[in-house]
Amino acid sequence: MTHRFPIKEIARQAGLGTATVDRVLNDRAHVSPQTRLRVTAAIEELKTQEAQLAARGRRLFFDFVVEAPSRFSREVKAAAEAILPQIGAAVCRPRFLLQEVMEEEEVVAALRRITKRGSQGVCLKVRDTAQIREAAKMLTVAKIPVVTLVTDIGVTDRLAYVGLDNAGAGRTAAYLISRVLGDVPGQVLATRSHERFLGEEERESAFIETLAVLQPELQIIAVQGGSGVDYETSKLLSKAIDGIHDLRAVYSMGGGNRSILSTLEDRGLRAEVFVAHDLDRENRELIFNQRLDFILHHDLQLDIKTAFNAFLAYHGLSSEQRATPVSTVQVLTPENIPP
Repeated sequence: MTHRFPIKEIARQAGLGTATVDRVLNDRAHVSPQTRLRVTAAIEELKTQEAQLAARGRRLFFDFVVEAPSRFSREVKAAAEAILPQIGAAVCRPRFLLQEVMEEEEVVAALRRITKRGSQGVCLKVRDTAQIREAAKMLTVAKIPVVTLVTDIGVTDRLAYVGLDNAGAGRTAAYLISRVLGDVPGQVLATRSHERFLGEEERESAFIETLAVLQPELQIIAVQGGSGVDYETSKLLSKAIDGIHDLRAVYSMGGGNRSILSTLEDRGLRAEVFVAHDLDRENRELIFNQRLDFILHHDLQLDIKTAFNAFLAYHGLSSEQRATPVSTVQVLTPENIPP
């Protein structure tokens, strides 16, 4: 079967072998649905980027490995694709591995594949574990720069971290909750998507420390897990909220807010103030309907642009400074949501 793109090109974009791509294109057996989706996505990415191939300059492949709910992964991909036309120093070709849940072994295997096939830069939003750190170090040893997005990895030789000031976000959440509630006792539900995301850990630590100073009468009920995925978040939260009887506020650090709201309402609980993160489609709808009170947001396009600039500077294709200041948190309400 012929195709507008060579099999080698599709294989390189998808991060698969040519034989596997050939089986998919010819609709042969023994191909998983996930593999077919990767090939389909690679072809769509090639179509999107085709116009850039006429541009002058070096061609660079960048890999995005992201563990996040699909609602956030879509925002990452859209932000990357929006930035591409602004880059004149080179033709940049992003490749995306986006999954709602990626176990440690899956991340390590993916980073090993990238190391083997080569890349001009890897952008990571993954858990902070010893094995993942070693796999990231393997990339840097192979002269493949690594940038972490939104959540960092400890003790690595990564090139830069881009994303939100997580500690600042935690302090901001504590300030907002304390100002809304005033000097009253009660309980605050603080949820994280996973215990191994360093960014959420930083948010939680700063939140707990600041709220203890501002409103020491408030008791924090911490819940971790669910990966921000609705079903898993609901199941986990249902087991954890039996001890909640005087709910005053919710600080959701890792998503799954529709599920959190529904689970609480099923138990007859409603917070006086709900602080969430990120202006994705779900949160936009929730705050318009005044089910969320505040969204702590940052400019994801700016973060992705900073990541691309860091990669280009690494390869000597940009004179911009390599310094990558973290994004300042923006407090959004139903009255100031950007279009």
